[in-house]
Amino acid sequence: MRTASDVMTKHVVDIEPEATVAEAIEKMKQWNVTSLLVGRKATTDTWGFMSQTDVIEKVVAKGHDPDEVLVHEIMTKPVITVPSSCSLQDCAALMARADIRRVLVFDGQDIVGIVSSSDIFNVT
Repeated sequence: MRTASDVMTKHVVDIEPEATVAEAIEKMKQWNVTSLLVGRKATTDTWGFMSQTDVIEKVVAKGHDPDEVLVHEIMTKPVITVPSSCSLQDCAALMARADIRRVLVFDGQDIVGIVSSSDIFNVT
């Protein structure tokens, strides 16, 4: 049975919560990704997550200036994580229940990857 570690993207691009949405958009373009892991302010804090959909729905559609909106104002927090041993079936079921397209892979201390619905689709 395939697991999250079998299909995950290991390099998760991140950004600081105090960055502007405009900076986040540039970073997404630079790395050719559709989402960013938002860093923690402290080790006791949780990570956040920001996607293109967040930018479109929470900034562009509302007429806000991406240069004036900060990432932490539109990110999703806390994030949904799975262990690297999580089966793809369980990943898919979790995504369906939570109505999300990605889950982050957590090793108990850090985010080590990301699994998208496309990753699961491409191996089935």
